[in-house]
Amino acid sequence: MVYYADTSVLVKRHISEAGAAWVRTLARPATGNTIFTSQISLVELYSAFNRRLREKTVSPLRYSRLSAIVNRIWSLQYVIVTLTTPILDTAKQLVERHPLRAYDAVQLASAIHARGILPPPSYIIFLAADTTPLTAAQAEGFVTDNPNLH
Repeated sequence: MVYYADTSVLVKRHISEAGAAWVRTLARPATGNTIFTSQISLVELYSAFNRRLREKTVSPLRYSRLSAIVNRIWSLQYVIVTLTTPILDTAKQLVERHPLRAYDAVQLASAIHARGILPPPSYIIFLAADTTPLTAAQAEGFVTDNPNLH
């Protein structure tokens, strides 16, 4: 299967919360699944980890381990969609059509780009743990799934 995972999904691979077991299973390299994500997801992941560090729900040692794991697997286990002017232009159009936050629009624009580079009849399942981007992705023709439901 081919998936597009926004940061809310990628966090679940590393932090135990609702849907984490499902994401970890889906992301195992042995499954043969392909997971696309935006280049901006790396910054968003670090932001999520640092928030947990500040809130003391993640220890400094755990933060160091999370950072090391993400750095090791980032370009090996994900197909990274590089931010380009056309993707940002698409994101601007998406915020005009849907009630998306800026980075959610960038994520969806990146998924649209990824879908465009796959050979037909391939399709991408758009994954997010938030209903607003999922609704927008459905309106843009994606099959979607929410890890919080698993």
